[in-house]
Amino acid sequence: MEGSILVVEHDALTRDIVAGNFRSVGYDVFCARDFSEAEALVRANRPAVALFEWLLGAPGVLFARQLRRDRRTADTSIIIVGRADAQDAVAALESGADDYVPKPFAMPELIARVRAVLRRRAPQLADDVIERFGLRFNLAARRVTAGKRDIEMSSTEFNLLHFLSTHPHRTFSRGQLLDEVWGDRASLEERTVDVHICRLRRALWSTPDVCIETVVGVGYRLQAAGRRSRRPQAVGQVRDARIIRAGRGLGAAPGPGPD
Repeated sequence: MEGSILVVEHDALTRDIVAGNFRSVGYDVFCARDFSEAEALVRANRPAVALFEWLLGAPGVLFARQLRRDRRTADTSIIIVGRADAQDAVAALESGADDYVPKPFAMPELIARVRAVLRRRAPQLADDVIERFGLRFNLAARRVTAGKRDIEMSSTEFNLLHFLSTHPHRTFSRGQLLDEVWGDRASLEERTVDVHICRLRRALWSTPDVCIETVVGVGYRLQAAGRRSRRPQAVGQVRDARIIRAGRGLGAAPGPGPD
């Protein structure tokens, strides 16, 4: 979810211009031509911001209300673009929008409004850089550093680590992490989480202040590092107590899910 924007726009040129400008300042952008495509993208990606044209009519109202009703997207910020008309602005805001941007507008203004909405709704999403457990998250560049050292990780692992770091000491099941980080758990197996957690542990091994702890029978949590007795195993060697108890060999476990 962090730093991702859904742009719903039927005109391809406008869609490309808006998406390109947001990508240039570090946001992940998902584009849809209509609300049917947008609904599919929301199920898979869970954006931080949904941006769309009010003139798309009644489907826009329904889409905004749907985002607000769904537990997974209730905290997605909604920004609606439309004509400079007070009645349209009131209707858009009453449908659940966080902001209404009258046309014409300049892209720097639209980008500034997105940042302002994110600051109001979830300040940790709008900050360019945050620090937790000795880790420095650059959300625009999607980089993590410890001291002067860059920590290499995939985009999904960045999302996973950032999510855990914003909920320290709280235990999440694999299913909850799939919901929160991947967005659509129906197409992924819980083993996907184990693989990415293992990779993160290896990436964080030389970072003294933080560790990802396994809570047996429940899931994972991020907390200040305690005593670690041994180096994390390679991805192919990761052990999962639930799988072992079920009598499944590690060779039978599915491989990593898609990023």
